[in-house]
Amino acid sequence: MTTASSAAASSTSTWAPLQSPVFRALWIAQFVSNLGTWMQTVGAQWMLVDDPRSVVLVPLVQTATTLPVMLLALPSGVLADLVDRRRLLIATQGAGAAGVGLLAALTGAGLTTPTVLLILLFVIGCGQALTAPAWQAIQPDLVPSQQIPAAAALGSMSMNGARAIGPAIAGALVSLIGPAIVFALNAVSFIGIVLVLLWWRRPPVQNDFPPERAMAALSAGGRFIRKSPIVLRILLRTVLFIAPGSAVWGLLPVIARDQLGLGSSGYGALLGALGVGAVLGAFALSRLRSRYGQNALLIAGAGGFALATAVLALVHNVAAVTAGLVIGGTAWLLTLSTLNASMQLSLPGWVRARGLSVYQLIFMGGQAVGSLLWGVLAGATSSVTSLLVSAALLVFCGVSLAWWPLHAGTGNLDLTPSTHWPEPSLLFEPEPLDGPVLVITSYRVLPENEEAFLAAVAALGRSRQRTGAAMWQIFRSVEQESTFVETFIVRSWGEHMHQHYTRLTGQDQLIEQRVEQYTEGEAISQHYLAVRDTQ
Repeated sequence: MTTASSAAASSTSTWAPLQSPVFRALWIAQFVSNLGTWMQTVGAQWMLVDDPRSVVLVPLVQTATTLPVMLLALPSGVLADLVDRRRLLIATQGAGAAGVGLLAALTGAGLTTPTVLLILLFVIGCGQALTAPAWQAIQPDLVPSQQIPAAAALGSMSMNGARAIGPAIAGALVSLIGPAIVFALNAVSFIGIVLVLLWWRRPPVQNDFPPERAMAALSAGGRFIRKSPIVLRILLRTVLFIAPGSAVWGLLPVIARDQLGLGSSGYGALLGALGVGAVLGAFALSRLRSRYGQNALLIAGAGGFALATAVLALVHNVAAVTAGLVIGGTAWLLTLSTLNASMQLSLPGWVRARGLSVYQLIFMGGQAVGSLLWGVLAGATSSVTSLLVSAALLVFCGVSLAWWPLHAGTGNLDLTPSTHWPEPSLLFEPEPLDGPVLVITSYRVLPENEEAFLAAVAALGRSRQRTGAAMWQIFRSVEQESTFVETFIVRSWGEHMHQHYTRLTGQDQLIEQRVEQYTEGEAISQHYLAVRDTQ
């Protein structure tokens, strides 16, 4: 291997981001916080296991902690794209420490009823919903762009390593002291992240344009996702896996107690087995991805988690169930790391937090709704029946890749910011809120190139809409031979300027170059501003 290739391999290895002092400190602090979160989950679930309604209440712990994502994911993504992400994270982590501290105090005083517990978990979950998009979106500020996939893998290792260790610690502490201690330790775990964020000085961002308005930013994020086939397919794959996969997380404590006869420490060990499997999968992920590809990993992940779910439902041997859950943890990691990395690599910087917030909405919201539905089904039938239905749906998830695989370009897009559009020659300077703006571009296309041109320009239309066009259409002239006119409308001049200078990428430029291959001469663009009603 040459020196250059060795350096390239080093820069993109799983451990390369840890060379950054800030990333390393945040990663350690995040690992400690993840430990606290998993300890809190075990403590909360075990508080409800002895309740006569446990088969319904225990899955509600997952629902209470993840349901806020359904309510706040999109606003939190917009917020993380519009404000200083460092300050946002400091605020949410500080609020999280206060909320968990209150839960610990009430539990220690014996005042935490099931209702109080679920309400406080919901409030704490609101803080986590506000944190998630900003946390993932700061990665480009911490490491070079080529290390972002490695940074995502390390984040997954942090979460799953904590999952392997935290539940076992929590199980022992709950059995010896009670759940209040695990809540208190989780409250303390937030402080490390706050201290590192206070130490970090984020580089100033130079932006000569007015910030986007909140509602316009929300609309732009939703439009980007709707017009991105690659992102839509990633979200579909996430739904098909998460919805049935949530049954294991929701019903595991009930199976541990009723079917395997385990206490809190035994349940923690089973949850830890899922974490161990995930860590093992993280070490093998990069080699498996390069050898088999993304879709093969998704098939293996769905099949492996279906197997683990079926074993949990049908097998009464603790050792066999533990082995099955290790396989399940590996399958979980393979699937979600593949989907998360694909999402990260399919979102340009200007809309990254908004796109990731939708992914979080699908991921966490799917767990919230799924846990509730699987708990209701278990209450109406049995936990075994609920898990077997889940396993069947996971098998369908794997088989459905034959019809709905990830698109071939997933993870291979050029998302480098580009300012290749020429600056319009203006007679006057519109105000940012002036609009709507109509852009008209004329093309001449030879008859033999029309079919290829129309296919290429359809992709161009999606590009225009992803970057800001609220409406787009292509017209054929009935008066001039071989003439086509493209029109699109942007809601304001300010948003059109963002389209010009902050939203275009190398991928958009490539799409435009494909259109130019089938046109004659230079395309001519004109800009029109809506005239305000003066009456």
